Amino acid sequence: MKETNVKLPKKTTTERVTNAEELAIRMAEVREAQKKYSTFTQEQVDHIFKEASIAANSQRIPLAKLAVEETGMGLVEDKAIKNHFASEYVYNRYKNEQTVGVFEHDDGGGISKIYEPIGVLAAVVPTTNPTSTGIFKALIALKTRNGIVFSPHPGAKKCTIEAIKVVRDAAVAAGAPKDIIAWVDEPSIELSGLVMKSADLILATGGPGMVKAAYSSGKPAVGVGSGNTPAIIDETADIKTAVSSILLSKTFDNGTICASEQTVIVLEEVYESVKKEFIKRGAYFLTPDETEKIRKVILVNGSLNAKQVGRAASVIAGLGGIKVPEETKVLIGEVENVELDEEFSHEKLSTVLGMYKAKTFDEALTKAERLVVLGGYGHSSVLWTHRTKSKDRIAKFGSTMRTGRIMINMPSSQGGIGDIFNFKVNPSLTLGCGSWGGNSVSENVGIKQLLNIKNLAQRRENMLWFKVPSRVYFKYGCLENAIKELKVLGKKKVFIVTDKILVDLGIVHKATKILTELGMDYKIFSEVLPDPTLATAKAGVEQLNSFKPDTIMSIGGGSPIDAAKIMWVLYEHPEEKFEDLAMRFMDIRKRVYTFPVMGSKCYMVAVPTTAGTGSEVTPFAVITDEKTGAKYPVADYELLPNMAIVDADLMMNMPRGLTAASGIDALTHALEAYVSVMASSFTDGLALEAIKEIFNNLPLAYNEGPDNIKAREAMAHASTIAAMAFGNAFLGVCHSMAHKLGSKHHVAHGVANALLINEVIKYNAVDNPRKQGTFPQYEYPNAKRRYAVIAETLNLGGSTDDEKVDLLVKAVQKLKDQVNIPKSISAAGVKKEDFYATLDEMSELAFDDQCTAANPRYPLIKEIKAMYIKVFE
Repeated sequence: MKETNVKLPKKTTTERVTNAEELAIRMAEVREAQKKYSTFTQEQVDHIFKEASIAANSQRIPLAKLAVEETGMGLVEDKAIKNHFASEYVYNRYKNEQTVGVFEHDDGGGISKIYEPIGVLAAVVPTTNPTSTGIFKALIALKTRNGIVFSPHPGAKKCTIEAIKVVRDAAVAAGAPKDIIAWVDEPSIELSGLVMKSADLILATGGPGMVKAAYSSGKPAVGVGSGNTPAIIDETADIKTAVSSILLSKTFDNGTICASEQTVIVLEEVYESVKKEFIKRGAYFLTPDETEKIRKVILVNGSLNAKQVGRAASVIAGLGGIKVPEETKVLIGEVENVELDEEFSHEKLSTVLGMYKAKTFDEALTKAERLVVLGGYGHSSVLWTHRTKSKDRIAKFGSTMRTGRIMINMPSSQGGIGDIFNFKVNPSLTLGCGSWGGNSVSENVGIKQLLNIKNLAQRRENMLWFKVPSRVYFKYGCLENAIKELKVLGKKKVFIVTDKILVDLGIVHKATKILTELGMDYKIFSEVLPDPTLATAKAGVEQLNSFKPDTIMSIGGGSPIDAAKIMWVLYEHPEEKFEDLAMRFMDIRKRVYTFPVMGSKCYMVAVPTTAGTGSEVTPFAVITDEKTGAKYPVADYELLPNMAIVDADLMMNMPRGLTAASGIDALTHALEAYVSVMASSFTDGLALEAIKEIFNNLPLAYNEGPDNIKAREAMAHASTIAAMAFGNAFLGVCHSMAHKLGSKHHVAHGVANALLINEVIKYNAVDNPRKQGTFPQYEYPNAKRRYAVIAETLNLGGSTDDEKVDLLVKAVQKLKDQVNIPKSISAAGVKKEDFYATLDEMSELAFDDQCTAANPRYPLIKEIKAMYIKVFE
């Protein structure tokens, strides 16, 4: 830890940093705060790190919107993902890493290794990724007990400072010294230089000029160079996956990730096939004349043209006087020259690609190596090839390419930043290029930087899962024997969560009668209403605390079962905050908040009385904040009931409206699970079986419910089967939109799903979606084919996938008509002025809903809005 050589002026406090004198004051304040922070324990540091991560995560969308508004670069939706990544994935990677005190001790050798902070860091932030980089650097500084002073890019100062404030305020609230994080309010070249000279270490991310200044400052610097990533596609590669992945990567935030592909080198043998696939998936190939026009757009006077950085392909085309469809994903120029006088050989940081043809793999390798040397030395490179047949090529590529990230069969943007397509690569938004690129590190910058490390990371997808309750009992009349199992398990006191209607109808009595005969004590909580609130759950917990049961039994539809799950958590873990339980995640295995282990006090039993929600076998619960009216989907496998009892005898007298709404809800569960990016062979069969049963039996259950045991039982089983599918494959944007429509306009959940599902099917069923859903197992867009398989399963006819999807949509509409589902949102009773007054908010909230992540087509907010409007009209 070094002392500053900046003399402390007479003035000792300052509110803003706009000149050298104010900066000297602020640096002294940060240094004093860091001295105090360096004495903190690991427990204190980890608490601050976690709270700061959660705070940054919660502001991902507002910060994304601010960044796009200020810089004009990229997409709000993708910047939100980057902000989310910078908080969740970084926290998940380093939460258990020790950064305080003795971390290695050798009694025999008599050596102890001790962690000490560096001191005060200077952080320079780029305009392309201002908020996510700010979050990332602030968090790793907090984890390592360093103070940090930011010098934002002048073109992104507002959004950068706002992101830093979010992290700073949360850290201070958690106990960090108040001046541990600071920034320059009016950045300039002069002040940036002073920040770097006054610090102990520089974290530099940005253009070559800025990085050079960092290394010339006289202080140690961890800087990163520019990227010029080439991607080779050889004749053994999976072309669909390669092309889809490159587009996924290149369109992410409109190409502003420095690791994104800049050129594609294709073996001659598959060149035309690759070109055809690019066109199919939404790329636009420039003609020779158009290529020349775009050359003049990429560079201006030999320098990268800022006007095309982070812009959509259609906008860049317009800069060159070219008209292309608005939905065009990337512009591709077919070129031959790999030298600096070819504009397409440069780093472009936009939705423009150069494409080369190579006769042999060695020629492709030579071109890739040359492109890296020209402008991305040490950064990243990609090879698309067969994983087992091309082991020699993979080895040769790895030994030849002088890049810090050598990726095999990965989209380079998502692959380069780590932990998504290979979970062994550290998550980072500062990517070192080693001595090859003039950097001090070659790896993804994190909390420890000791060596240049060359990483050859082959794509490795993490495990999937299939989790259901340990006991599922089903068949008409099974309730009695299933409850007897509780007696066998030694259970004595049962707390029943239900609603007053089911008590009045005598449904609950069927269970209590059996409990009485078995000599088991019970208490009934019947205050649950539709859309159960947090207040209701807390009221239930009060009674749980006084009754002290060993079993919670929920009897009812989704509302009592969901309420019971939340009561269960709050009863067993009163220390938990509901906001943490409801925290969004990108990957359930990597969430910042770890769900508490359940079952220490109570055994959970779910007894559904409707055939729709499937909550009895899923890890989900939906609860409403009565203060704001917001619905929170809570998800974790700890919420899985221990036992589910599916007895159609309890459903015989369901009202027709509830039969219809819950039945279409169950159908939507199965449809969304089958096309989910997380669908697997374990869930596919369940989803298809449920779909068949619902089509065959829902009209019968609707028309003959009280008299048709077979139809009722089939619907009960289909609902549970569909839930087992979506409980493991998750849902999609239909449910995201339905959650918000129901929350804002009190449309029943099943009806909301029914209104939206047709439009969602049509939206998803394309081979070239503007943006593909991101999950490693989802290799390329295939929703249209999967919808066609559903149509084939239902024997709907059709000779092409398009025809089959169209017939499926018509069949779903026919089924909805048979059970009298309204045909539009307006027909469901939502007034036009009310709908449009909430449309923008609903669209943004639906994008941020937990279900959206598993949708096969990654939706833009404006696309969600368009679907809402279509369904309303």
